Amino acid sequence: MRDHQVAIIYIGSSAIVTLIGELGVNGTLNIISKGEVSYAGFQNAEFLEPENLKFAIASCLSNAESMVDIKISEIYVGVPGEFSAVVTKNVSLNFPKQKKVSELDVENILKTGDTFKSEVGYKLVGQSAIYYSIDDSKKYINPVGQKARKVTGFISYMLATKYYINLLKSIFSELKINIKGFISAVFAEGLYLFDPQVRDKYVLFVDVGYITTNVALIRGNGLLFLSSFSMGGGYISSDLSQCLRIPFSEAERLKNKVVLAWQPTQSDTYIVEGGETMSTYAAKATNEIVTDRVELIADYIQKCLDLCVFDLPDFLPIYITGGGFGAVRGIRNVLSKKLKRQIIRANPKTLQSVRPYNSSEEGLLNLILKYEDILEKLIIKV
Repeated sequence: MRDHQVAIIYIGSSAIVTLIGELGVNGTLNIISKGEVSYAGFQNAEFLEPENLKFAIASCLSNAESMVDIKISEIYVGVPGEFSAVVTKNVSLNFPKQKKVSELDVENILKTGDTFKSEVGYKLVGQSAIYYSIDDSKKYINPVGQKARKVTGFISYMLATKYYINLLKSIFSELKINIKGFISAVFAEGLYLFDPQVRDKYVLFVDVGYITTNVALIRGNGLLFLSSFSMGGGYISSDLSQCLRIPFSEAERLKNKVVLAWQPTQSDTYIVEGGETMSTYAAKATNEIVTDRVELIADYIQKCLDLCVFDLPDFLPIYITGGGFGAVRGIRNVLSKKLKRQIIRANPKTLQSVRPYNSSEEGLLNLILKYEDILEKLIIKV
């Protein structure tokens, strides 16, 4: 690859995506190539078919390389929410007398808070300051150059399971590709979807994938809270398949027809075309099946919110992204009623894509290309 080009890989719950990209005109995100393969996925922070993961990753990389005749020799690896954890700390540094805060002081704050060497099951992969305070008063995004007797950083430390790190390091070692760093995909997604002025306040967002859902709270350039559970849009298709006794592929097509904002009568139907066949399904029963699953997912989202130690006032909206709910129309009303919050769709902002299920991989690429100022401090080599 050329010097200004980077490669990332995102391992989602149903597909693996590789992007090769660079910054375009006026700092826009330019995706040069994309490789994508479906695979068995993961559940409850375990890969369902770990023995096939290497082949799936290799195929994904090969697809991206062949599109533009580029050989990937180094890559950034996204860490899915289910393999992640976040810890926030206030870390202080006191000086004998007032002095100007230096870059070295900031580095010492970050290192002082890193007490995760003996963490069971996890390794530190990233760190980011939410803000700094000078002498317990005024807050700064960057304290360097400010005079202080004491500087305190409110730091977000991002961890990944040793299981995930060791497995991915082994695979890429065999593929002879250097991992430049592991990055929290949820953190990258938050920076990508929301402008800095929005992130200056708390942003609560939920990424509903095919098999997994992530609930996150972000502020500034830091991830405050992350909780995940194994349930997503694929469960809607599974419910339709089981309840209506139809093939899973047919249930997927039916899901794409559903409009939850519609109040159908007993005689109303959805029409699903598949090849040369056409089937009809009772719209009322279909909507009830889908609504039941969406409400159950909402219940799990609420359980995650209940775990958050930060104050989440009722007026704070929930931004929804991810591909799990992407095909179902009228879903925001169901979620809003159940969670008692305003629900807002959050979509990627590239010219090439406005689909919510691209936000994870595009967020990783966006972080690498546009946040060089925090990248060196962000990534912890493992």
